[in-house]
Amino acid sequence: MEPVAVGLVGAGPWAKMAHVPMLTRGPHTRLAGVWARRPEAAARFGAPVFERVEELFDACEAVAFCVPPAVQAELGARAARAGKALLLEKPLADSLDNAERLAAAVAEAGVASQMVLTMRYATQTRIFLARCAEIEAFGGHAANISGALLGDHHFATPWRLERGALLDVGPHVIDLLDAALGRVSGVRAHGNPLGWTGLLLEHENGAVSEASLCMTAVGDLPPSSFAVYGRTGNAVLLPFDDDPLENVAAEFAETVRNGGGHPLDAAHGLRLQRIIAEAEAQLTP
Repeated sequence: MEPVAVGLVGAGPWAKMAHVPMLTRGPHTRLAGVWARRPEAAARFGAPVFERVEELFDACEAVAFCVPPAVQAELGARAARAGKALLLEKPLADSLDNAERLAAAVAEAGVASQMVLTMRYATQTRIFLARCAEIEAFGGHAANISGALLGDHHFATPWRLERGALLDVGPHVIDLLDAALGRVSGVRAHGNPLGWTGLLLEHENGAVSEASLCMTAVGDLPPSSFAVYGRTGNAVLLPFDDDPLENVAAEFAETVRNGGGHPLDAAHGLRLQRIIAEAEAQLTP
């Protein structure tokens, strides 16, 4: 299969760490060019740099986004209207209104879309979810605790500092609990988005799960944890032993070439955004 020509929007730390290596290693994708607010940052990737984002769209068949959520919402809709498949970061947008607009643009254009919910592409995650399906799961818990918003950490970006853990790591955690225990039908939230956020998720099948989120903790911190309990056993997510981004690129290329959907598409990202918006409305500012 000919590698999919992917244009990259954004040239920040995550683009350097994740998107550029993923898109350039092949054989599924190739980096067709980069557009960024700072062209000098884009030039370091060794791909053509475009002054106008529309010129990037003209040079590729799909577009990957590595920009703040508000920018993704705006430019993602423009790329969809230009007929390009979209590889989207989480969260889908900075607000529910903008997420709805982006998802609507994708649906109206009929283009393929896929979210980079990184954990879902790892082999250990798929083993974990297969086990969850076997045990008649009725409850679970998750924790994602870090100090990423402290000091000069590369993830301490303006939108994360303003909105906190719920908008940043919340999509990962809610998505995985949703996949493990059934579709989330309700959420209760407490805490502070810039401190500690606790979620109680209700699932359509009657299961209940709890999640703790924080990005301002200090000291030696344990890795993220996920555990699910059922009537016939339990399941614990083990540390990753592969690179999930390899699967992201392979599945995105397949999605683009086949012209079909992907389970983690923009519509799924919108559903996660609705849960997050409901939780945010309950938190202390």
